Amino acid sequence: QVQLVESGGGLVQPGGSLRLSCAVSGSIFSIFGMGWYRQAPGKQRELVADIRSGGNTNYADSVKGRFTVSRDNAKNTVYLQMNRLKPEDTAVYYCYVQALVVVGIEDYWGQGTQVTVSS
Repeated sequence: QVQLVESGGGLVQPGGSLRLSCAVSGSIFSIFGMGWYRQAPGKQRELVADIRSGGNTNYADSVKGRFTVSRDNAKNTVYLQMNRLKPEDTAVYYCYVQALVVVGIEDYWGQGTQVTVSS
């Protein structure tokens, strides 16, 4: 069993900051990619940012320069630092991990955490 536990969402005013965390536990041999997606009401889920095992990162154009994804390999945890938040960042944020487990390489998802940017 692989579990992803997210934390850090909430309500913040425009221009504010939040930091999301996602801790991965379970029978994992190694982790390749980790990252974050988000889904706003009435919209498709979209990639926000991800980070590979070597440290390479990838960001959606809409968050470049405002969000930073990082990972702590010793803790199997991925973070998303979100600065200068905008109302359009409001969404449910999901973390994901691509990991090598007993049956092969699998993708796993967190339960989602709500981020609301509003005055």
